[in-house]
Amino acid sequence: MKILFIGESWVIHMIHTKGYDSFTSTKYEEGATYLLDCLKEGGVEVTYMPSHEVQVRFPKSLEELKRFDAIVLSDIGSNTFLLQNSTFYQMQVVPNALELIREYVDGGGGLLMIGGYLSFMGIEGKANYRNTVLAEVLPVEMLDMDDRVEIPQGVNPITIKQHPITENIEKWPTFLGYNKFKAKADADVLVHIQEDPFIVVGRYGKGKTACFASDCAPHWGTKEFMDWENYPTIWIRILEYLSNNQ
Repeated sequence: MKILFIGESWVIHMIHTKGYDSFTSTKYEEGATYLLDCLKEGGVEVTYMPSHEVQVRFPKSLEELKRFDAIVLSDIGSNTFLLQNSTFYQMQVVPNALELIREYVDGGGGLLMIGGYLSFMGIEGKANYRNTVLAEVLPVEMLDMDDRVEIPQGVNPITIKQHPITENIEKWPTFLGYNKFKAKADADVLVHIQEDPFIVVGRYGKGKTACFASDCAPHWGTKEFMDWENYPTIWIRILEYLSNNQ
């Protein structure tokens, strides 16, 4: 499998105040390193595109996207795709990156969205995918609001449907939150979390789609989740499902 994994990176700018004096520091972090390593060890060929690179390196044509069996979007908002540098600063007309993803899936590609503060609608609705073309592609109906559900006490998802993705996976580790959405009528809900959909799969055109409501890493995805024996298994199974057009 050849996968294009986009997102899961950020820059933190801090102000340190010590009495009268203060100074600033900046650090760059990536949240999907462990997941990407698991995928590579499982034989998946991964091209990783951090959030800030989308502005200048996201493919400009459908043909470039067709090199991949599936695209993964994780914790990256829609504005990063829609307001690329050439448009925002030079007012240039460029291809709509999300429309290219829609065409890619319609033609047979796979698409997975993983939850996070800038997935689905996200914190304060800033991810805003409900108001993009991906709303018709994804197998879920997004809320018109901040869709985060914070669960500091922890909650364990429950498998409700046997499927190649969930086969022999009954007991799930603890999660600390998720994005709330509803499954579309023609989609399949494989796993629940507090009676809400947790893993949903569906089809769009000739392609397949999937949504994972929580994080692939902290903070919603706990250390228990990352240490779980089925952590690599669940992700590889989802990507295998998306990459198989049968």
